[in-house]
Amino acid sequence: MKKRQILYTFLAAIMLLGACSDFEDINKDPNAANEDDIKVQYILNKAITDAQQDPHIAERAFVLYWRRAGRQDRSGGINLGTYNNDWSSDYYRYVSEWMRSATQAVDLAEKQIEKDDFAVEYDRQMAKNLKEVARIWRAYLMSEFSDNFGPLPIEAFKGTNPEFSSVKDVYYFLLDELKDAAANIDVNVTPQDVDKKFDRAYEFNFSKWIKYANSMRMRLAMRLSEVDEAKAKSEFEDAAQGALILEAGDMFSVQERDGWDPLAGVMSRPWNALLMSNTLNNLMINLGGIKSADQLDASYSSYIKPQGYMGVRYQNQFSTYTNDPSIGFVFDGLHYSIDPRAYQLYSIPGDFSNSNAQFTSEDDLGPIERSIFADKDQKEEIAKINLAFTWNTMPGGSWGDMSAMNQVIGSLYNPILVKKYRNHSQRRVFFAAWETYFLLAEASVRGWTTPVAAKEAYERGIKANLEYHGIDKFYDSYIASTDYNRVGTSVKWDHTTEPPSTVEVDIINGYTKQPAKYAYTYPVASQTSYGKALNDHMTKIITQKFIAQNPWLPLETWNDYRRLGLPFFENMVVENPLTDLPALTKDNVKTTQQRAFFPQRLKYPASLENSNPEGYKKAVELLGGPDAVLTPLWWAKH
Repeated sequence: MKKRQILYTFLAAIMLLGACSDFEDINKDPNAANEDDIKVQYILNKAITDAQQDPHIAERAFVLYWRRAGRQDRSGGINLGTYNNDWSSDYYRYVSEWMRSATQAVDLAEKQIEKDDFAVEYDRQMAKNLKEVARIWRAYLMSEFSDNFGPLPIEAFKGTNPEFSSVKDVYYFLLDELKDAAANIDVNVTPQDVDKKFDRAYEFNFSKWIKYANSMRMRLAMRLSEVDEAKAKSEFEDAAQGALILEAGDMFSVQERDGWDPLAGVMSRPWNALLMSNTLNNLMINLGGIKSADQLDASYSSYIKPQGYMGVRYQNQFSTYTNDPSIGFVFDGLHYSIDPRAYQLYSIPGDFSNSNAQFTSEDDLGPIERSIFADKDQKEEIAKINLAFTWNTMPGGSWGDMSAMNQVIGSLYNPILVKKYRNHSQRRVFFAAWETYFLLAEASVRGWTTPVAAKEAYERGIKANLEYHGIDKFYDSYIASTDYNRVGTSVKWDHTTEPPSTVEVDIINGYTKQPAKYAYTYPVASQTSYGKALNDHMTKIITQKFIAQNPWLPLETWNDYRRLGLPFFENMVVENPLTDLPALTKDNVKTTQQRAFFPQRLKYPASLENSNPEGYKKAVELLGGPDAVLTPLWWAKH
């Protein structure tokens, strides 16, 4: 058995030595390797690097699954209850390989620590710390797997088919791992320069790894808040006493680079439009009270609409079978005020001269003028709309005949994610200071003991994200704003007054072309997934957290919605029935929300049942429901 383990390690070393350009300076014949020649940092580097996701898996997991389910992208696909077995199979295989590499790093470190003949004491001390770092990274990867599929084998990658563990057991294990690993790291070990390159996140700054472990432990503890509050509270409070990610320099992030390898940008494929979601747009419009005129230069002034203007109404060409409060309008310009991160994240449609715009001509996006027709036969054109310098998003779903009547619905002239997040130039963010602060704010609101009070943590989270985007000049005005966004939430912490049920706005009647008044109706709090309020402290925190996590952490925005029902996610359009969302109907789409309206997980790949039938059977049993997209995970209450 011992020989088999050594051979397995050698084979792994050979594969990883040939897989990454960072190993080109290791001038040894990998076939002549022995266990002493294989450094833990090589395998750990592979585990971290590969998990950045090469373009193949990034498109499937990060873009087509997470960004859609987390409502960072125009909603379709999984939001309609659908799945793609090939995508799920690929992601299952990839994430299993990442976890395997992390486990190999842990195992190799343990073997090397047990040796009595280390030539250099530095290597022994590094091996001890690298074991703990590998455990921390493996904990993240296991949480990523579990948050997608559910139950997983905790004791995986040991050469047999281990038994699956419940999501609860997985989370308890991860919380223990993070606590123990952080406690065992020796911060007095200083890595040599030759080793630093094997840690793309922190260059083996072990103090920062402790901060990451504690902060991630808070994240995972909070995940249990709705189903296991005592455990969530005790774990969170204990983790919050330690060193945390509180500054930009502590952020866990990895630099992307051009090419077709795991370090290529996760949002870099040019055929993915990456349109602003309707959810995000409703959250951002009016939020913070920062005028577009103060954000944009004077050349945009003619496109900015007056305060209180809603747009051009074409109620017969937009489906009424959704609870999106903004439905029925084409917005023919730029909003009077909008969250200042909107223009940092998304380019203005048709602004082809903008150096940060991903698409630069109608050749990329199609005709910029789109028609509105009287009926699906398109015999009578009601209007032709130039979508340049306008700001429109659309809810996903089944639009039926409306798709033919209204060419704006399917247009790509929505706000599109800017070039800098798509051209491999940024650091992919896994955990940032703003998330720590929003977690502390939520915990404080729950009455848990935290080192920072709720209001201060909330405001520091906002500031950290505004600083990330280079727009913290708006901070003072922003946090003082009592303006409601489209779903009835404001920024100011002490402003918890609920919005009125309706507010009168100015519109243009699309059929008569004349100005008119319209009673804009906010969502009804009791009819939302959250069900409690539109403007309480919890809603404010998660609204700000959702915006801040764009564009890097769509899995976390999906997780928060599944856990809390926050922020407000509009129901899909059901002009026609949605086969894979049978609970969502024309009768209930406008008046209620329930878990069966939203995707809850990824199905296990079909191959799992064939390759490990007993393991698959156990996994589904522990899931507590069918192996389906709509089966909620243990911690997901909304």
